[in-house]
Amino acid sequence: MTQRPQPDDRFRTRTLRRWYAVAWVALGLCPPAVSTLHHGGPTRYWSLALLAVIALCYTAVAALPGNPVLRPHAFLGVLVLGFGALALVRGDGAALLIVSLPQFWFLARSPRYAIALSGAAAAATVAGIVRHQSWRVEEFSTGNIVFAVIGYTASVLLGLGVVRIVEQSDERARRLGSELADAQLRLAEAHRLQGATEERERLAREIHDTLAQGFASIVVLAEAARSGLDTDPARSARQLLSIEHTARENLAEARVLVGSAPRSGVALGSVAATLRRTLDRFAEDTGLTVTAELPDVACDQPTRIALLRCTQESLANVRKHAAASAVEVVLSSSADGVELEITDDGRGFVVEDSHGFGLNGMRNRLAELGGALTVTSSLGDGTRVLAVIPTSSEV
Repeated sequence: MTQRPQPDDRFRTRTLRRWYAVAWVALGLCPPAVSTLHHGGPTRYWSLALLAVIALCYTAVAALPGNPVLRPHAFLGVLVLGFGALALVRGDGAALLIVSLPQFWFLARSPRYAIALSGAAAAATVAGIVRHQSWRVEEFSTGNIVFAVIGYTASVLLGLGVVRIVEQSDERARRLGSELADAQLRLAEAHRLQGATEERERLAREIHDTLAQGFASIVVLAEAARSGLDTDPARSARQLLSIEHTARENLAEARVLVGSAPRSGVALGSVAATLRRTLDRFAEDTGLTVTAELPDVACDQPTRIALLRCTQESLANVRKHAAASAVEVVLSSSADGVELEITDDGRGFVVEDSHGFGLNGMRNRLAELGGALTVTSSLGDGTRVLAVIPTSSEV
């Protein structure tokens, strides 16, 4: 995967090149142009003409759109010829060559071309200086030649070092990009697995709170109806009717779970009326004494469902485990939320030793609404279940 330059990187590169262009004109072209004014005759005109050609070619490359490979390399060819010609005319040019060496690394298509073309420019400059000074043996000096060679050598070493740093940076960026892509894939997979786990937990809780409780009620009622067929046919008939109602409710809940019925499975209406029907059915099925204080509390549908499920789970636990004779249910509301308290006089249990699915399911259901479940019990003292749900702003 190729790492594309980011917008900030391109902006920094353009800014760097613009500042270099200013420095190149100020320190590379202007000094020889100014010094040329002190020369007379053909030297002045040839020097100014060559400098003007170099400046115009650079302007064409920098300002005019075109082939991104041919134009820069054509300009570098002009630099090679121009430096050689200027050195031949003036007898110097090491300073202009050194200032211009970054051009080859900026514009060449690869480090190999940069080294070759800048070497050609250095060779042309040295050759021009030697040829010019050979005409004036008395003025022969090696200063410009030495500086030209040292500048070229330093530019090669520095350029290769910068290229190496850039390649390492690109490789690191590619590696980090690959690691980031892998991390994103792993994160997406983790989110998918987490979503699947949460959905399984939700379905398990819904099945436990609806279908499982319904089937448990059907089993208990069927056993009671069978045992009373000969002794109390009327009661057995009522129990069979209750079995039919429970089975129909389970069928409706099953349709909700498979998505062929409305999601909630609980009809809209008063939470007090919904709880009253549940308590009446429980009292009829079990024969326990049920007292209830159920004012008409206003709450939204999710809160009604949570309160109903907590009531159903608590009553199921009373039926299966408590061996109680009486159950009391109190529904109340305050400025902070809705409270549901369910108390029985059964055998009780040690709360810390209980790790059943039902209590955890109630806690999780209430936690999704920002509520909390408190269970208080001890052996022989009955059980108190308190569900608290904050009041929603939308009722």
